[in-house]
Amino acid sequence: MKLGFDKWVVVITVTVAALLQTIDSSIVNVTLNQMMGNLGTSLGDISWVVTGYAAASAVMITMSGWLSAKLGRRNYFAASIIFFTIASVFCGMSTNVWELVFFRVVQGIGGGGLLTTAQSILIQTFPKEDLGIANAIFGVGVIIGPSIGPTLGGYITDNLSWNWVFYINIPFGIAATVLTYAYIREPAEKMEAGGLDWLALILLVMGIGGLQIILEKGEEKDWFDSRFIVGMSIAAAVGLIGFIWRQLAVKLPILDLRLLRQRRFAVGTLFNFILGFGLFASVFIIPVFCQTILGYTASQTGLLLMPGSIMTGLMMPVVGGLMRKNVISPIWYAAIGFLLFFGFCFDLSHIGLAAGPDYFFWPLIIRGIGMGMIFIPLTTVTLSDLKSVEIPQGSALSGMIRQLGGTFGTAIMTTYITTRTMFHSSRLGDNVSIYNPLSTDRIRQYTNLFLSKGDALVTATSKAYRLMQGTVMKQALVMTYADAFLVIGAFFLLCVPLLLLFIGKKIEAPAHTEMAME
Repeated sequence: MKLGFDKWVVVITVTVAALLQTIDSSIVNVTLNQMMGNLGTSLGDISWVVTGYAAASAVMITMSGWLSAKLGRRNYFAASIIFFTIASVFCGMSTNVWELVFFRVVQGIGGGGLLTTAQSILIQTFPKEDLGIANAIFGVGVIIGPSIGPTLGGYITDNLSWNWVFYINIPFGIAATVLTYAYIREPAEKMEAGGLDWLALILLVMGIGGLQIILEKGEEKDWFDSRFIVGMSIAAAVGLIGFIWRQLAVKLPILDLRLLRQRRFAVGTLFNFILGFGLFASVFIIPVFCQTILGYTASQTGLLLMPGSIMTGLMMPVVGGLMRKNVISPIWYAAIGFLLFFGFCFDLSHIGLAAGPDYFFWPLIIRGIGMGMIFIPLTTVTLSDLKSVEIPQGSALSGMIRQLGGTFGTAIMTTYITTRTMFHSSRLGDNVSIYNPLSTDRIRQYTNLFLSKGDALVTATSKAYRLMQGTVMKQALVMTYADAFLVIGAFFLLCVPLLLLFIGKKIEAPAHTEMAME
């Protein structure tokens, strides 16, 4: 058994694969406008490029544990990379929107198997004393990927074309495939897998896929006022309930829900949902605020997020090293991380129109430190009670929950921003009337401004009222985003006492098999 150069090649391989999946989940978002123009389609149609990938990825994350056992861990991991890379080529070559959507679904089928399989490879490959460092490096891909995706996408969009958002995956996919076959081995102990349960698969697609589509498209379709959303909700409910029943009824399920009987795994899975919620909700809110309110470009917004992402990357090995020394329980690192995330949100809840890049720097640094302290302890405590053969299923279940948490976070924040903006604009609008001296004085100033530029009185007055309306709406948006940060922060603060559920027997790293590199 040798654990030198080879183990770090495994870390690099699985981290590259994880980055491919996490970056692609967000990189496309900033290229949608260019895609619309080049492909001649509408926003509603082009949004399926994001939704199709997310839905397919969620389904495959759920199935990844079973597929690893059925096909072999290395074969399934390599096949996922190959699927993802080939689909990236065809995405870049697409000539119409539905062709692009189809290949994005195929890309999601490949991408869904990368993240959780990569995690299980690390846990089953490394000895207990090195697991914190290995998970730290892997965590860089999970946490930083969604943050640098918009940065990379913005740069490519501004300097090349949307096609290169997909073509950039090709060299990394080829390298990861070669390294997978050269260095990754099958574990000595394998989980037994049953045959393909077609009924369970259909229910899974209906349940998880349907739920993902609802969360992605709900706001756009006006939620339950849409027959499409109502129909998808019924299908998702039937699918989820049926899938849970089927998995508990068969001896060898696709997804082993019986793992949730273990308290620490169940609580850790809940916190993975919270982690996904906070990560994706905050990554969603900041770019939208900066581009909508402050007028930043995609590249400028990406650069704004970069220091915090780098700090997360720097914190991962530090926390991994501290956990290796086993000075304090991982629970305390996670608690500090949650409190730091609350501090980040609380700071940005005082945001205003005068906020510049310097205003965001330290809050994002604090967020980066917090995320670095949350991820590794959560991974350790979540999987600490599982047997080695249960790791792939446990990684699949916790990974699926984390992905759903991210989708819930984005969907909830989108709806919250819409409704809260209406609330604030209505309250602010009540103060704009002929009976309010301040508003009449502001209207008079605006009118005089347009008169000085040569407009007629009627035209100048009309423009003054429109400008006043825009000012009210902009201020309402600022107040809304401030409220949104506070809500996310309160959510994280309230979760700190729940960490007490982890208190019990001593927490150790998950059991692992004999090293795979001999």
